Amino acid sequence: MTNTSSAVPSTGLPFPRTEYERRLHKVFEAMERASLDALLVTAHGNLQYLSGYDGRGAYFMPFPLILIPGQMPTLVVREFDLASVRVGSWVDEIVPYREQTDFAPVCADAIRRRGLKGRVGLELGCWNLAPADVYALQAKLPDIEFVDASHLVATVAAVKTDMELEIMRSAMKMTDIAVRVFHQSLREGISEAEVAANIDREVEQAGGEVRAASSTLVFGERTKLPHGSPKHNAIRNNEPAFMELGGYQSGYACGVVRSAILGRHAETESLHDLSIEVLEAVISAIRPGATAGEVDAAGREVLKRHGRPGLLNHRVGYQTGINWLERGYISLEPGAEDILEPNMTLHMPIILCGESGYLFGTSEHVLVTDNGTEILSSTPHTLFHA
Repeated sequence: MTNTSSAVPSTGLPFPRTEYERRLHKVFEAMERASLDALLVTAHGNLQYLSGYDGRGAYFMPFPLILIPGQMPTLVVREFDLASVRVGSWVDEIVPYREQTDFAPVCADAIRRRGLKGRVGLELGCWNLAPADVYALQAKLPDIEFVDASHLVATVAAVKTDMELEIMRSAMKMTDIAVRVFHQSLREGISEAEVAANIDREVEQAGGEVRAASSTLVFGERTKLPHGSPKHNAIRNNEPAFMELGGYQSGYACGVVRSAILGRHAETESLHDLSIEVLEAVISAIRPGATAGEVDAAGREVLKRHGRPGLLNHRVGYQTGINWLERGYISLEPGAEDILEPNMTLHMPIILCGESGYLFGTSEHVLVTDNGTEILSSTPHTLFHA
């Protein structure tokens, strides 16, 4: 059953329909290079990038966007979320299913009715596609060859248009407000939760969104915890403070890492000095034509020269855009072969793990330009002393 209603309310999409059609055309070109006859887009960020729908209802089951070159796209969604999908998407053809057990037969029927044969790409390495979903589709469509296409949409989405960059710059303005409030709020006895509330209030007054309460914001010994959300933990004199958060606009996020110390703290000050050196080496290595692995190696080389390679136990950065990050995005990690292009946006959180367990450092969010990079934040990545 296809649902197309002429009484659909205004979508309020952040981009005109022509922009989504442009993206679709780019994905079709990538599908042709990958010899795919169709693609099922299920990753939330990729779904929002191509359809406009933010994917919130798809946490229960996949809401695949079926793409076939030469045909208009089809969304398969849960009936409960149908109204939201209509309002939040530009896609006209929407096929609903009711219960979890209905997903595979309804999706398979939508594929079969389009006469599909050959190779169909699935986003196997992304969030929101469980092995059970894949097995169920394979059982319903035994004549189709399903292949992994986890990286395909992400590679297209990595290169931003001017419209996207305008939204990301606006999101970064909210991030910069958050950083300034973080710095201004630090005083002995204030808690992480109180600082987060200050950030949310100031950003909201500026007309933005930052989600500080669900971001990383930790003081003192809690800076040893990765991805620690703010608690009622107060900072004391001579303790470190660490935050990683980002402003949001239209689903696009621009985050940064910023660190501070109330007084002095020798171990984290030393870590931060090294993180700056690593970060600046990474930024210097970013240019069109460089591989993601080469950028990662430039940062690790700094730590090797200092005889402390073990301080960095994660990648140096990743592609950004919708949803802050998504499994399947370009990753700046050892050996990665993705080639950087102008208008890609990247976040490099250089968070070093010290011998005592402190996780401390800094970052930048950059735009790849024709000649190198443009740093998007207006707040310096140096250590702030309160």
